[in-house]
Amino acid sequence: MAIRVAYTGNGACAQAMRQIEPHMVAAYPITPQTEVVEEFAQFVADGKVKTKFLPVESEHSAMSACIGGAAAGGRVMTATSSQGLAFMWEMLYIASGLRLPIVMGVANRALSAPINIHGDHSDTMGARDSGWVQLYCKTVQEIYDTIIQAVRIAEHHEVRLPVMVCYDGFSVSHSLMDLEMLTEEQVKNFIGAFKPRYPLLNVANPVTYGPLALYDFYFEFRRQQAEAMKNAERIIEEVAEEYSAVSGRRYSTIEPYLLGDAEIALVSLGSTASTIEYAVDRLRGEGIAAGALRIRTFRPFPVDAIREALAPVKAIAVMDRAESLSGWGGPVGIEVKAAFYEAKSRPLLINVIYGLGGRDVGVDDIYGVFRQLMQAVDAGKVSQPVYYLGLRE
Repeated sequence: MAIRVAYTGNGACAQAMRQIEPHMVAAYPITPQTEVVEEFAQFVADGKVKTKFLPVESEHSAMSACIGGAAAGGRVMTATSSQGLAFMWEMLYIASGLRLPIVMGVANRALSAPINIHGDHSDTMGARDSGWVQLYCKTVQEIYDTIIQAVRIAEHHEVRLPVMVCYDGFSVSHSLMDLEMLTEEQVKNFIGAFKPRYPLLNVANPVTYGPLALYDFYFEFRRQQAEAMKNAERIIEEVAEEYSAVSGRRYSTIEPYLLGDAEIALVSLGSTASTIEYAVDRLRGEGIAAGALRIRTFRPFPVDAIREALAPVKAIAVMDRAESLSGWGGPVGIEVKAAFYEAKSRPLLINVIYGLGGRDVGVDDIYGVFRQLMQAVDAGKVSQPVYYLGLRE
């Protein structure tokens, strides 16, 4: 029987980790993720889990320890944020290159400098090409459900890649919301027993991890990683289907909202989708054919699903909570543009940079973006392809 409680996003992450009960967690606390490490450390101290907890001295050490634990043959998890993720940088690539199914919760936060502890997607967007699957959550419930599913996705024999479960710092990590938890037995049955692949501690069958591979083999390793990431899109859907049978909740790679007959739509990641959907409801009440699309899986990037969902729409605005500093908009906007490059028809597209460093974005702001889309449809063109929402200039 499901358990109904109230938890923060960090609390939901920690509770999912408790029910998964990995063999090892190595972590270093950093705002706004700190509660995850604190709560899980308390579970260990109280004897509620048998997990080996390693309170290391830095995030680089945390990921290094996770890599060692996973290579040794254990189910391994951690959590981080912002500069902590950046400090893991070198090891992120090693974890994915060694095909280690580590699961990590990331409370999204801005990167320094200047110092800022509030939420945007700069940290995980910087790690988008590190070979980790990236799943972005909208609510506390979704964090809990996604952490559990991430174990199955990461450990699937056709994937074997680490997974980041991303959620907005403070706006979700510290917000108290309704949470429906599965029982321990349901979670344990869903994730199944861990089956290590080529564990280092199996002395009867010794293996080598991380050998030198120059121009003779390196290329083939990277190609296999790319294929595994491609497989992940299908596996995410398969795992979601199985999870829905247990929980009654299903999460796809994308989440369309009233897109069927929409003429204008906003595309986003994370918790801003809730504000956008509220604005869409009000616009629909005014007779405006508005819609929304939330991209839940940014790596792998679900190109075909996005193109199909947005095909009937005349104009879209892609909301980016990170600046790529490419001079051509944010990372999500650039990828959505690329997705339509070979399409037969393309919607007019505006890329909106918003909410950096935790700057608030309300319904009126979203209304303003929709108004720009309506003007673009009337004019048949976009006058400003990239603009900054709510910026003082």
